[in-house]
Amino acid sequence: MSKRVEVSAGLVFHKGKLLITQRYPDAHLPNMWEFPGGKREPQESFEQCLVRELREELGIDTEPLSLYDEIQHDYPDKLVHLKFFVCRLLSGEAKPLGCQAVAWVEQQELSCYPFPDADAQLLSKLQNNATLWKT
Repeated sequence: MSKRVEVSAGLVFHKGKLLITQRYPDAHLPNMWEFPGGKREPQESFEQCLVRELREELGIDTEPLSLYDEIQHDYPDKLVHLKFFVCRLLSGEAKPLGCQAVAWVEQQELSCYPFPDADAQLLSKLQNNATLWKT
């Protein structure tokens, strides 16, 4: 049986752009782009995990507003359960403290970045939701 990993990820919209981060070259799925977040600790809610991870990895304070999507993806070595939350940026400027790079992208630019296969459905949903990009 593969290991189950619970991950919380943020869809941080600000001034019509969405925040994405790039994985390190030596990480699982190297150099791929993703939505910032991380593994949930025991006794921590998905929302608490997200606030902590975004502060540690990017130096920003955020407020998770609502659950946008939930995905389970079975990799050869683990089953990943991801929860994606729409977040409001409260303070700070995103810096790559725990990732290789950060980027603020516009709706039409999202498809120019390589993302893991697990994010394919979510990417399609985001590209077709003009309302989110107005925040």
